[in-house]
Parts: sequence; structure tokens; C-alpha cells
Amino acid sequence: MDQLAAKEANDATLAPADVLAPIQEMVRACIQCVTCTGSCPNEFAMDYTPRQLWRMVLMNQTKKIFQSKTFALCSACYYCTLRCPRGLPLTEAMEALKQIAARENLTQYKNSVQFYKKFIQSVRRHGRVNEMEFMTMYFAALKNPLTPLRFASLGLKLMSKGKVSMLPPIRQARPLESIFRKVEALEERL
Repeated sequence: MDQLAAKEANDATLAPADVLAPIQEMVRACIQCVTCTGSCPNEFAMDYTPRQLWRMVLMNQTKKIFQSKTFALCSACYYCTLRCPRGLPLTEAMEALKQIAARENLTQYKNSVQFYKKFIQSVRRHGRVNEMEFMTMYFAALKNPLTPLRFASLGLKLMSKGKVSMLPPIRQARPLESIFRKVEALEERL
């Protein structure tokens, strides 16, 4: 039993234990009924089921949680939240785990964080995503010149079907800028 306790203590070394405290509060009433797992359309691809993830959160197994890809594969479909017999905010808990991974700058999630940042930059600039600009910024942020080659055939296929344009975007006066500024002001208050 001492070996198990030592392993669990070692698992909590990635981030301070209080990092998980808000999430633990969200899932504290979890009865491990497996409804979230049965409802999840992405469960087949996860290394731990959602139920197992909530147990790890309650057991404060920080290292194991953030080495997992379970929360990163959550598509925020809200099935788990809607079907939870206890009414737990499971989708928000998954989102909170994603935010912690981004804030802690964890290596295995850097590509995902860059993807979202570049997507938002393009939306902020044009009022919608400009696919060509977005992918150019994303691949440049990855700093690996071979990465775009893996997606070249997909890009050519999308261009041939007219789904992605090679033309530069039409210049507009940043239609969503005021909304982004308002959100930033609200976030500063938090």
C-alpha cells in the first residue's frame, strides 16, 4: 500500500495541487456512474475514459491527468453534461483542464495552443477565418519547415474544390475588434 501512496504523491508533482481545486469542486459529487463515458462520442480515441479522468482529478493525480490526451479530445458537445444524473458541469471541467494545460505551457499541448491562437488572430483581423493566412501563421509558429508538406495534398484538394482561396483577403476595418477589446477588458478584471 505504501508503494501506491508514493506513486500517487509522485503523480501530483506537475503543478501545485491547488491548480486542480476548482475542477475538483466541479466534479466532487461524481458518483462514477459511467454516464459521461457512455455519452462521449470521442471516448473510443481517449486513453482514459471521462469517468476515469474525473476519478484522477478527485485523487489529485495531476501528472497522470496532464500526460493524458483525454481532455484534449473533448469536443465540447455537452452530451456528458446534459446526461449526468448529478447535473455536473463536466464540459466546463474539461475546458478548465485545457486552460490549465495552455497556461502551464505543457509540451504535448503546444501545437494545439498555437492552432487556437493563430485561428483567433485570423478571426480578429478579418471577422472570419482566412484559411490560407491562418495555416501559414500556424505552420510558421511550429517552426518545422517539413510540417506543411504533410498537409500539402489536403491543401491542393481543398483548393481544387474551391474551399480554400489563394487570393489575399479583402481588407476591412477589423469588424470584430470592439468585441475582442471588450472581452480583454472583462478578462483583466478577473
